[in-house]
Amino acid sequence: MADFVPEEFDPPAGLTTPQFRLEPLGPQHNDADYAAWTSSMEHIRTTPGFTRGRWPREMTLDENRDDLLRHQRDFQGRTGFTYTVLDDGGDVIGCVYIYPLRPDPEPGAAHVDSWVRADHAELDVPLYRAVSDWLARGWPFRRVDYAER
Repeated sequence: MADFVPEEFDPPAGLTTPQFRLEPLGPQHNDADYAAWTSSMEHIRTTPGFTRGRWPREMTLDENRDDLLRHQRDFQGRTGFTYTVLDDGGDVIGCVYIYPLRPDPEPGAAHVDSWVRADHAELDVPLYRAVSDWLARGWPFRRVDYAER
């Protein structure tokens, strides 16, 4: 299988908008990430891209940390890119996942999902638009599968 992104591509360290900023997700976000999604499970399940998935599901804080470490390894290995979404105060309000299209990876194609906390639901569409523009402008994908808002 071809690499998810070309070897010469340098994945962005983040994205900043007037409403939020993205930075690579890691274990340093564990407590705030856990609080964000566990407080919004029903809301996330109604978000485009998550309506038929297996997540969110109950897990412990330690299991969440393990999940964040997996996402960090994926980022470092360039097999997937997960970004936490932070408000202007630095609190976790959502997440963006950029991974190969599955079940049959297609060269140059990415599958993207994103969610925001229920108390920041008004940012779902702005996040979708900002990420869609960012991917089109600065990423090497020929095709992006990202559930429309």
